[in-house]
Amino acid sequence: MTTLPDLLCLSHLRWDFVYQRPQHLMSRAARDRRVYYVEDPATGAPEAGLQVRREGNVTVVQPQLPAGLPVHMAEAETRRLVHGLLEQEGVHAPLAWVYTPMQLPLLGGLVTSGVVYDCMDELANFRYAPPQLREREQQLFACADVVFTGGHRLYEAKREQHPHVYPFPSSVDVAHFAQARRTLPDPDDQAPLARPRLGFYGVIDERFDGALIGELAHRRPQWQIVLLGPVVKIAPEDLPRAANLHFLGMKSYADLPAYLAHWDVALLPFAVNEATEFISPTKTPEYLAAGVPVVSSPIRDVVRPYGEQGLVSVADGVDEFVAAISEALVQDHELRQRRADALLAQGSWDCTWEAMQAALAAQSPLTATAGRPAQPRTGWSNSPGGDD
Repeated sequence: MTTLPDLLCLSHLRWDFVYQRPQHLMSRAARDRRVYYVEDPATGAPEAGLQVRREGNVTVVQPQLPAGLPVHMAEAETRRLVHGLLEQEGVHAPLAWVYTPMQLPLLGGLVTSGVVYDCMDELANFRYAPPQLREREQQLFACADVVFTGGHRLYEAKREQHPHVYPFPSSVDVAHFAQARRTLPDPDDQAPLARPRLGFYGVIDERFDGALIGELAHRRPQWQIVLLGPVVKIAPEDLPRAANLHFLGMKSYADLPAYLAHWDVALLPFAVNEATEFISPTKTPEYLAAGVPVVSSPIRDVVRPYGEQGLVSVADGVDEFVAAISEALVQDHELRQRRADALLAQGSWDCTWEAMQAALAAQSPLTATAGRPAQPRTGWSNSPGGDD
């Protein structure tokens, strides 16, 4: 029996942050191989080292670096630490699974079984993106064997840059979110709130339309708006404030169905800007699996397919949001839910992972499925100092 190569995942997202695409996919990869999930370094440590912990068959690795290191030295030190761990663990020719081009120097000098670029967002469009990100993405395209994209709009933007690009939009764990359709206890911090309740969960950053939410709260003070998630890159004084706006903080993935079970409408209140042009919100199918009607800004990967199929109400601006929410509060959603369930049945994370393995198997020399021996290749190579 052929042993699958270990998987080395390079991610800009903390494993313990919002549970989304990397965690879903790497948890499935770990069912039949070892997975090493390397996060961006944390700075401020007295000396360089690694914080390593096991999450089942996933080893979460966080490099710890002293503050103030020049970029090229920080990258060289991180590479030394990670390569040392892989050698110590007996990892040979891993499959490299890359989420951020900024970690590309970690592959320098490393023999791999192949390189996957899982492009889940257009990171260069995000606030405070490193200036060298676009250049490094081109280097990653040059060494990647296959490219996956987190949505169809992103696929359209990347398909001319690599010969093997496949769209894999956000998927869903239907069974997990369908718990919201049963009677679940209302969480303590939400239970005192009146109805109707409108809800949103996710990272609250430059993609979140705070002005829209603020005006919505002002126009309909009887609607209670519940906002779950960490606030990132937004100053507290820039957040909308109102008596019916409730910022309840970050919640665990396990707890989300309990909150959803007591919402009347779920919201996707995204600003329409360069940071949202290519997003494919994971929460769209999750909301639908929970059985909650959804109102969304006109995000391309929400409009198609969910809006076009009448599964999500698409609203542009506060007037349309008010109208769509008002309608959703009185509609019978039984027919919509049956149609949503039929679509969601085709989009589980298990199905996505299996389809990714099929795409990998089609691209020699990658080893994706049992029965194909690993064929090592040399990873991206750079000078010890990187490209800075």
